[in-house]
Amino acid sequence: MSTITTGFIAGVPAEVVEHAIPKPVEKTDRIKTVDMVRGVALLGILLMNIPIFSFDEIIIHDLFTGPHDSTDFKTFEVVLAFFDGTMRGLFSMLFGAGMVLFLMNKKEKPGGPSVAELYYRRLLWLVLFGLINAYILQWPGDILFYYGLLGMMLYPFRNSSPKLLIVIALGFMFIYMGKGLWGYSDTREIRLRYTSAIQAEKEGKKLTTKQEEDKEAWLNIEKRREPDREKANENIAEMRGSYAGIFSFLVPINGRNEFVWMYYWAFWDCLFMMFMGMAFYKLGFFSNSYSTKTYSLLLLLGYGIGIPLGYFYMKGNVDGWYMGAFLDQYRVPPTIVYDIRRLFLCIGHVSLLMLIYRSRIVPWLMSALASVGQMAFTNYLMQSIICALFFYGYGLGYYHTLKYHQIYYVVFSIWVFQLIFSSIWLRYFRFGPFEWTWRTLTYWKKQKML
Repeated sequence: MSTITTGFIAGVPAEVVEHAIPKPVEKTDRIKTVDMVRGVALLGILLMNIPIFSFDEIIIHDLFTGPHDSTDFKTFEVVLAFFDGTMRGLFSMLFGAGMVLFLMNKKEKPGGPSVAELYYRRLLWLVLFGLINAYILQWPGDILFYYGLLGMMLYPFRNSSPKLLIVIALGFMFIYMGKGLWGYSDTREIRLRYTSAIQAEKEGKKLTTKQEEDKEAWLNIEKRREPDREKANENIAEMRGSYAGIFSFLVPINGRNEFVWMYYWAFWDCLFMMFMGMAFYKLGFFSNSYSTKTYSLLLLLGYGIGIPLGYFYMKGNVDGWYMGAFLDQYRVPPTIVYDIRRLFLCIGHVSLLMLIYRSRIVPWLMSALASVGQMAFTNYLMQSIICALFFYGYGLGYYHTLKYHQIYYVVFSIWVFQLIFSSIWLRYFRFGPFEWTWRTLTYWKKQKML
């Protein structure tokens, strides 16, 4: 296959070779379906990011402990069941696919930078953009930093077979599942020792020092789960303040998110999907190369497994809010299906997109989505800018003022804007403005824009 794509989610420039000189891909050489899927992932991830822009985290406590028949809670349930993790999963899969695309069509040029040098240079710039997004644009949920660092681990596996890549991906998934089970088991053990101490207390027995410690250990866990409303009000006031004030407030939060969570979460979560994306691209899944029958079967398989697991996952989160009773009831948490669920939902999402694309029911929408995907790097950073200006104090100041379901009106408005903006922009320019900057820095040569 000679045609390839570019884009932010791929994490690397996907380019064609002309006279063995590396340069950005021409517009006519793109795989439109990859851009289309990337566009859907880019717009969809805002569904998950918008609450972090909009509210203090105490909103989650209020949702779970409030009425479960409200519009807010029903909205939360739908997003949690069907979208949580899946859009980021598509991002990560396309990142892995992009590494394969990049290396398939690059050749070494005597005296020039090696393919590996361009690849790693590209990722180092991505790490810097991630830090800018987190600290300067003030988005504490940035993922570019993770992608830039973790993408460096993909290069040694560039020539691996799809089978090996899937095995490696599943290895990351099972390790992460094991870590989750280990942590749950430890917490459940503390709970069991607590209930044993309480039972002894009810029977009128004098508790030993160890039983007193067991009781105190569980009570401390419950205490940490109780919301500190005074602290929450202070956080809300900070986010409604000046740019400088918000910057200072977010510095420790960004430090924790970008560095501490790299090991505890991002390493396993992202690499699982990145390796799966490499395998899926080599198998032709993203490039519209399967038959309609195959995509239809994959749609049924993906949604047939993913949707029930999504509901099960959502119910596990809801039930798990009341932690004591949950630990007493479940030896294994229902949320263990998280990665399995999102993998099958991603397969369903992509298969559905391929079938819609082939049907030509809404070609204007497919074209607009591809434009969003082609400018995904610009659109991702634009979402940070728009949301900060809408919610934070130095902008319109809507932080923690809207109802939960109302923030999705903001999401829809941003979707419409980015679909229109991207389509118009690409009529006149080869790249989005941030794509142009990224490529210029990677090749250390000013790129043609018009």
